[in-house]
Amino acid sequence: MKKISRRTFVSDGVAAAAVVTVGKPFVENKKENGIPLKKNDEDPFNPVTFSAMPTRSLGKTGYKVGILSLGGQATLEIKGMEEESEKIINRAIDLGINYIDTAAAYGQGVSQLNIGRVMKTRRKEVWLSTKTHDRTYDGSMRLLEESLKSLQTDHLDLWQLHNVQRQDQVDQIFGENGAIKALEKAKAEGIVRNLGITGHFEPIVLLEAIRRYPFDSILMALNAADVHYLSFKNHLLPEALKKGIAIIGMKVTTRSRILSTWTPPPLDQQTDERLRTPKPGTINIREALTYNMSLPVSTTIIGVDNIAQLEENVKIASEFTPLSQAQMEEIEFKTLPVVRQALYFRRWDIGV
Repeated sequence: MKKISRRTFVSDGVAAAAVVTVGKPFVENKKENGIPLKKNDEDPFNPVTFSAMPTRSLGKTGYKVGILSLGGQATLEIKGMEEESEKIINRAIDLGINYIDTAAAYGQGVSQLNIGRVMKTRRKEVWLSTKTHDRTYDGSMRLLEESLKSLQTDHLDLWQLHNVQRQDQVDQIFGENGAIKALEKAKAEGIVRNLGITGHFEPIVLLEAIRRYPFDSILMALNAADVHYLSFKNHLLPEALKKGIAIIGMKVTTRSRILSTWTPPPLDQQTDERLRTPKPGTINIREALTYNMSLPVSTTIIGVDNIAQLEENVKIASEFTPLSQAQMEEIEFKTLPVVRQALYFRRWDIGV
């Protein structure tokens, strides 16, 4: 693999509007006319999915996943929102969503507990994915035990290394008593079926991780502002595709900050410096989701605040038609004024 310096990554972004790079829009199957047979008895199966939205292959796993999936943040990670969370999760499955993503760190475990109450009766209908934020073998095994208990399941379809940001974390993960040994042990024992990695900070770090290990999936930050700075789309995504790794998109709306409908709170109430901004976003939810779904991703994960948002997102997925390259370029151009808030989770301490 060609080595890419951080300077190359940075120069790809923050460039003038006239130098916006776009890739080919993703074209795949329309909604299924019939319900396909399950690949094997281990695969979860939601029959509604195939008439609700287009489906795509989840990398080499053989699983057909809907192009829209439910993320375990937003309402699902808030303590005291148990009833609303369960309604959202049940409604998502009823509408055809067949992939749910969460993490041990979301809401300090609240998200997993909320999802687990629904999984108690509906586990066989969805692909269930969670993550470990610990970089060691012992710590990750403890988190796995907690995750299985909270999610009320005896196995995971996907277990991921959460938000890998720096090279020293990669070295620790693959070092003696590193977290990768926990992932491998869990898979060997049949507790976990597939292994993945996630991140949104710096693409060069994840490039090194997938060079070292044949992950089944990679959950990466992809939104319409991505091409402007430290682009995952331009550098990480093509390499992952070459390896046959399932690509899962996240950070589609950046907690709504990319959306024109978002109203920023007063600056004195914005305590996180990374998120402080007086500006609303510049694109709408249909543009944000359709842009991501037009990329070569298996599915796009997004959390919701309420059932109305969920239903709107599913409607957009059900009506999805891939954007042309010109349409994708237009949406990317519209995000230029809000790049910093749309990519607040990126590494911003690199000089340009």
